[in-house]
Amino acid sequence: MRKTSLLFTLLVVLFACKSNQKTTTKTSETDKIQAIPVNKNHFIAENIIGEITQEKVDLKGTETLCYIIKTNSRATEHQMGPWCPRHIEDGKEKAGIWFDDGKVYDVSGHFIAELDEFYNDDKWKLYREDGSIKVTDTEEGCLSAAKPDVDEAYQNYCVECLPEYFKNQVTTFVIPVTPTYQNFSQRFGRGGIGLAFNGVKFDPPAPTHAILAAHTIAPLDDHGGHVNPHGGYHYHAVTGSTKEIEQMDEHAPMIGYAIDGFGIYALLDKMGQKPVDLDDCGGHFDNERGYHYHAGAPGDNQIIKCLHGTPGYMQVQE
Repeated sequence: MRKTSLLFTLLVVLFACKSNQKTTTKTSETDKIQAIPVNKNHFIAENIIGEITQEKVDLKGTETLCYIIKTNSRATEHQMGPWCPRHIEDGKEKAGIWFDDGKVYDVSGHFIAELDEFYNDDKWKLYREDGSIKVTDTEEGCLSAAKPDVDEAYQNYCVECLPEYFKNQVTTFVIPVTPTYQNFSQRFGRGGIGLAFNGVKFDPPAPTHAILAAHTIAPLDDHGGHVNPHGGYHYHAVTGSTKEIEQMDEHAPMIGYAIDGFGIYALLDKMGQKPVDLDDCGGHFDNERGYHYHAGAPGDNQIIKCLHGTPGYMQVQE
């Protein structure tokens, strides 16, 4: 009886050891797939200030080798703007886009004229009696309106800031050379959530509640970007206007990097299909790209929803 019991115990221990060995090997392979390094050669060299350098940086208590990337946040593949129409008779070609409830709308003069009906609020009136639209067409107006507590004088305005107001701003991105996947997700702090290959940053969701509360509207251009005083030109939506890295398979093209070093890809693959297994941040794994994100639809006001890697950071110098 004792021999039988001892033999059974040994078999259980041996089985457990083999099972643990298999689990460890599987985890190691997964970790290897996750860590796809950032490819600095994807960035458009003319849009980068100086060289992309490497530096060891303390990220959340861990010394991490990071890329240091400096830009002026100026797009080169496309024109920046237009944003606000000047008259209620202006067509969509003279203005940008706005989003609401997941849908994208052309900000034509007609759209501006009917904002009271669109938002079911008769306090909206961004145009004068002669049909001209109230636009923040100076740097002073931009600074007064493009903030959470909009100056009273600039309420009921179409908010438009021009890139030349902040042409001397330098944005420095600090991004891990090799990203580190974490099982938990993190919400965004202040600053950008990543950057396109042209050096323009991807921003967290636009603060639509604060914008609309002042009866202002801050359109994006057709490329998903607009300008504010705290980071110059930046994107809130991905519309296919920037450099893309085509994939060898049917997967969606790569459009940039998140601030944690994981790649960001367009939403639709070559067959026009959306990925179906995205996690809470908008990311998933595959064998070719490791862990990576997919950008949200243009009307979502959400390029990616959170981060699954140890984030770097960005700094803006005036």
